[in-house]
Amino acid sequence: MLQSNMSYNIIVLAKQVPDTRNVGKDAMKADGTVNRAALPAIFNPEDLNALEQALQIKDNYPDSKITILTMGPGRAAEIIREGLFRGADDGVLLTDRAFAGADTLATSYALSMAIRKIGDFDVIISGRQAIDGDTAQVGPQVAEKLGIPQITYAEDIQSIEDGKIQIKRRLENGVETVSATLPVLVTVNSSAQGCRPRNAKLLQKYKHAKTVTERQVEHIDYIDIYSERPYLNLIEWGVSDVNADVSACGLSGSPTKVKRIENVSFQAKENKRLSDNDEDINELMKELIENHTIG
Repeated sequence: MLQSNMSYNIIVLAKQVPDTRNVGKDAMKADGTVNRAALPAIFNPEDLNALEQALQIKDNYPDSKITILTMGPGRAAEIIREGLFRGADDGVLLTDRAFAGADTLATSYALSMAIRKIGDFDVIISGRQAIDGDTAQVGPQVAEKLGIPQITYAEDIQSIEDGKIQIKRRLENGVETVSATLPVLVTVNSSAQGCRPRNAKLLQKYKHAKTVTERQVEHIDYIDIYSERPYLNLIEWGVSDVNADVSACGLSGSPTKVKRIENVSFQAKENKRLSDNDEDINELMKELIENHTIG
């Protein structure tokens, strides 16, 4: 992409998720729900890939603006800060008890209403899916509710100019290059470039960025800094702020119902210790082939 005087308003949809990549025996409660206290909360991995694509657009069009939009409890503001530390410009936290328990339909509705309130945008970028759900439905549903084109499974945003975007998609059996007119929603694969690390200067600039609720809970009394540096005030919106229909949010707006959850733990019943010599490795390969584990 060539630099020009153009600029783009970019919204990155991001989610704070429990780290389900490292699930242990304590990860599920007796009632079958996720024990979030036993799993660290992280920035959804593919949303980080999406953020990097947004940052690359900004690298080429420095006047562009990146807004992080996330929905969750108050602690999800950490996702916004992580985005700011890497180069995003601001963020919005959708947080309200009425949003709790949302499936993909209710989530996409809430996000689309927040995007309408944000207003002018050129590109919405999100990860393909979240690791705590693996549905890959929220991005496309948001695009449908906003009535804009969508490009899924993106691996690289190759160009964006003259009101069009060109993207390389990574599919199961190969790659393809497609284009669409702006505004557009793009979902990004994990095969896309990983996100850059935190920037030291941005970390110092935004380390005190807080929502109003966070400041109240933490009893932060140095109020002057938030009036003198408005960029430290993270935006919080509830259902009424985005003019959402409460009946379409949270559990009441979620037709998906979980009938049963079964916690399955795999445990090794026997083990074998091997050395690194060729004879042991050959014996192991022979055993695995004979019992049809491989081959």
